[in-house]
Amino acid sequence: MVMRGNTSPHARSRTPCVTGEAVGPGAVPITLEVNGILRALPVCPGATLAEVLRDQLQLTGTKIACDRGACSACTVRLNGTPVCSCMVLAIEVNGAKIDTIEGVAGETLHPVQAAFLEHDAIQCGFCTPGLIMSCVALLESTPHPSEEEVKAALGGHLCRCGTYPHVIAAVLHAAQTSKRRP
Repeated sequence: MVMRGNTSPHARSRTPCVTGEAVGPGAVPITLEVNGILRALPVCPGATLAEVLRDQLQLTGTKIACDRGACSACTVRLNGTPVCSCMVLAIEVNGAKIDTIEGVAGETLHPVQAAFLEHDAIQCGFCTPGLIMSCVALLESTPHPSEEEVKAALGGHLCRCGTYPHVIAAVLHAAQTSKRRP
């Protein structure tokens, strides 16, 4: 894909729907349920879900790092399943339910978030939202996971700070101490 102007891969949704010399099709209207709120918005056909969340909905907790699905920093839950949102076109998920890190906590921190703090599982914090989204999904599907199940849920997540032992301890602690949340 040839882009005009800013050639950053993150510039796609910030520029008009332009590829090479062709212009169009224009923005496409979609509807998403994001963190329990129904949102109708126009999106460029080439915009990823990560770009739409960050650039159009201002939900910047979803991080874009590799833009290739290799690091999982952009993990959100799509209809309950953790996905790399940089690998999903927004128009492909029209009508879907999306949960981002901004929607995890209620009036208090989610038990996984509290355990991350308690177990020092947050170093630089860049990968933390994606890790938390996968860990929350794990505990919803497997309330009392084994260490191996936690490790499997973290597969694909890249933490340059190396907090994996702390993350595993945090998730196991959250599983022991938390009541099932709705």
